[in-house]
Amino acid sequence: MVDVDAVAAELYGLRPEEFTAARDAHAATARKAGQRADAKRIAALRKPTLAVWAANRLARADADQAQHLLELGRGLREAHRTLSGEDLRKLSHQQHVVVAAMAGEARRLAGEAGQDLSAGAQREVEQILRSVLADPEAADTWARGMLEKAPPPAVGFAEVAPAPGAAPRPQPPERDREPEPGPEPERQAEPDTQEAERTSREAELAEEALARAEAEREQARTGLDALDEQIVRLEQRLDDARRERERLAAAAEAAERAHREAVREAKRARTAARKARRR
Repeated sequence: MVDVDAVAAELYGLRPEEFTAARDAHAATARKAGQRADAKRIAALRKPTLAVWAANRLARADADQAQHLLELGRGLREAHRTLSGEDLRKLSHQQHVVVAAMAGEARRLAGEAGQDLSAGAQREVEQILRSVLADPEAADTWARGMLEKAPPPAVGFAEVAPAPGAAPRPQPPERDREPEPGPEPERQAEPDTQEAERTSREAELAEEALARAEAEREQARTGLDALDEQIVRLEQRLDDARRERERLAAAAEAAERAHREAVREAKRARTAARKARRR
């Protein structure tokens, strides 16, 4: 009996170049066992990119570290829901530090497994981890080391809706203070609430703008890295072509010398043949 979940857990722990052959073998086993539906599910499993594989490996290698990231994500989502500015500042700084450190660890782990993770791929891992922070469903899948593909890029925490009426947390009032009678406190509180909502919205928009700018910067860096890698490959091909040309030029020169010698030998042979006939 083929267990699809167990097969998926095994496959997403393999290196990308090992994935397809192992997946097809498991699908064939399921078909032979008469589990046609399970065979289709296995065959539909998607081969991960190098960055996705590295992110999965990171989660599998250190469950405590993975849980730390999940807790950070829960804290950030809660801070956005309650519009807690102080918590957002602390957790956002922690997010940048943790994500960068974990992406570096992913690169090290990939190297241990014989996979070279480029700077561009490492930034893709960082993007995956930021998406995990914002998306609880992706976080759960990543924590099990079973991401099939990179989650959609997280642009801030726009999908985390603030709680109804949420505003930046004010200082807690004194418990023994009684509200003053009459409508005056309400008239005074109304502009304060409006100002709090306005500043909260401005802070939210600023966070979203920063996230968009970071995403655009990462996209530009990724594109630049891809072009740099392409240039390196082209330069290598050019060097290879130059070496091949030098080899062929040397071979052509040797062939030309051999041809000239063959012509001289042919002339000598024809001359010798004519002399022999005259005798």
